[in-house]
Amino acid sequence: MARHELLQAGLARLRRHYLSHRASPVSALVHSPHPYGRAFGLVAVVLLGAWLGLLIVGAVRTPVGPVDTSMALRPSVSGGTKINVSPLGALELDSHTAPIRLDVNIDRLDPVRSQALVQHPERLAGLQEEIAQDVAEGTRDLALRSCVAVVSGATALGLAVYRRPRRALAAGGLALALLAASGASAWATWNPKSVLEPRFSGLLSSAPSVVGNARSIVTEFDVYQKELARLVTNVTKLYEATSTLPVYQPDPGTMRVLHVSDIHLNPAAWHIIGSLVEQYEIDAIIDTGDTMDHGTAAENPFLDPIPDLGAPYVWVRGNHDSLVTQRYLQRLKNVHVLDEGRAVTVGGLRVAGTGDPQFTPDRSTVPAGDPAERMAGIRLASALRDQSAAGTPVDIAVAHNPVAARETDGEVPLVLAGHVHRRDTEILPFGTRLKIEGSTGGGGLRAVEREEPEKVRASVLYLDRDTRTLQAWDEITLGGLGLTTAEVSRHLAKAPPPQGPPATRTPPPTGLPSPAP
Repeated sequence: MARHELLQAGLARLRRHYLSHRASPVSALVHSPHPYGRAFGLVAVVLLGAWLGLLIVGAVRTPVGPVDTSMALRPSVSGGTKINVSPLGALELDSHTAPIRLDVNIDRLDPVRSQALVQHPERLAGLQEEIAQDVAEGTRDLALRSCVAVVSGATALGLAVYRRPRRALAAGGLALALLAASGASAWATWNPKSVLEPRFSGLLSSAPSVVGNARSIVTEFDVYQKELARLVTNVTKLYEATSTLPVYQPDPGTMRVLHVSDIHLNPAAWHIIGSLVEQYEIDAIIDTGDTMDHGTAAENPFLDPIPDLGAPYVWVRGNHDSLVTQRYLQRLKNVHVLDEGRAVTVGGLRVAGTGDPQFTPDRSTVPAGDPAERMAGIRLASALRDQSAAGTPVDIAVAHNPVAARETDGEVPLVLAGHVHRRDTEILPFGTRLKIEGSTGGGGLRAVEREEPEKVRASVLYLDRDTRTLQAWDEITLGGLGLTTAEVSRHLAKAPPPQGPPATRTPPPTGLPSPAP
C-alpha cells in the first residue's frame, strides 16, 4: 500500500511539472538550469522588450519651426542620425557611435505656421534660433520617453515570460542600464560638426541649395543644433517650392570644379555631367581619362557632346584612350588636352597634366606596368617645378593612373586621378592631396558583365577663389545600370600636416609589368 501511495505521489508531481511547462513553453526555455542559458534568455528578453518598447511608445512628436516632426531612437550597429524628409529623400549624419540611432521624420509642413512666415518674412531671421530651441526641447522629451519605453517594454515582456515580478523588474532595470550606457557612448563620441558633412539621398541629392555652398559651411557654422536648424530651414524652402527645386546661389568666392573619370563610352554620362554643370554652376570640368574603350576612330563621334556641356573641359589620356582619340579632342571647341606636363588656366585655376604612357585597350596588349607610370609622373613633377620657377605655379595636377599621380607629391597642393574605378582620398607624405575618382560611366559597357551594376560617380570640388585651395567636396553617387538611387556626401578638406621638402626622385627600375583595368 505504501508503495502504491509513493507511485501515485510521483505521478502527481510529474503531471504538475508537465502541465506547468505545457502552459508556458517559453518559460520552460528560459528557466533552463544552465547558468549560461538563463543569462542568454534574460539578455534576449531585455533586448527584445526594449526594442518593442521603443517601437511602440518611444517616438515623440514635436513641432520644429514650421514643420511637424517625429523623433525616435532605434537599435543600430553604427549609430548616427537619419533625417527622413518624405517624399524628398533622406540625409544621414555620423553624429555619434553607439548601438542606437536617432531617427527624425519630417512629417509635414504646417500650413498655418508656414503661411505666417510668408506673410511676415522678417521672422525668417530668427527661424534658426527657434528651430534650435525646438530641437533641444524635443531631444529632452525623447530621452525621457525612451527611458520609459525601454523599462516598460522589458518589464512587460519579462513578466510575460518569467511570470515572476522580481525577474521582470530586473529585466526592466537592465534595459534602463543598457540605454544609459548607449547614451553615455553617444555622448562620449558626439561629433557636433557631423552636420557639416551630410549624406543626401533621393531628391535631396539633386538640390545643391540644401547642401549649401562650401564657404558658408566652413566659416559660419560649427554648432550641431544651428546646422540642423539650417538644414530644416532649407527643407522648408523646398516644401514651399512645390513643383521646382530652389535655385542654387553659389558663393562668389568659391570656384567649383567637376571631377569625372573612366566614362568608358557610356552616353548617359554626358547627360549626368550636363545636369551637374547646370545645377552647381561648374567653372571647369576635369576628366582624368579612359573616356573610350578601345580608342578607335569609329568611337570618336561619342565625344561630340563635350563642347555643349557648358564649362571648359580639361582632359588627359587614359590607358583606353589612343593618340587618335587625343588628336580628335584637340580639335573640339572648349576642350583643353593636357600631356607631358602642359599647363593651362581655366576658370581661374592653373592646371597641368600628362596622358597615360600606356595604351592597353584589351588583353592582347602587354602593359609596361608601374615603372612606366612612375616615369610619366616624374616628368610631370619636373614640369610642375618648371611652372613654379616661371612664376606660374600649378593649382591642380592631373594624371590618369594614381601611380603616376603620386610622383607629384610636394610639387602641387592637389592631384587628381582615376583608373581604378573606386574613390579614394589621401594626403601624401609631403602634403599633396591625392583624389581618385570612380567611374562616371558606371564602368561603361563592361557594367553588364557583373552581377550588380557599377555605380556612377563624380565629385564637385570647392576651391577658394583667392588662395585656390580646396575647401570641401561633394561626392555624388548614382545607381548604375537600371537603378535610380542618388546620394550626395559632403566632405571638408582638413589641412594637411606640415611636411618637409619632397625627397629626391630616382628613376624606377624597368620591368615588373602589371595589368591595367
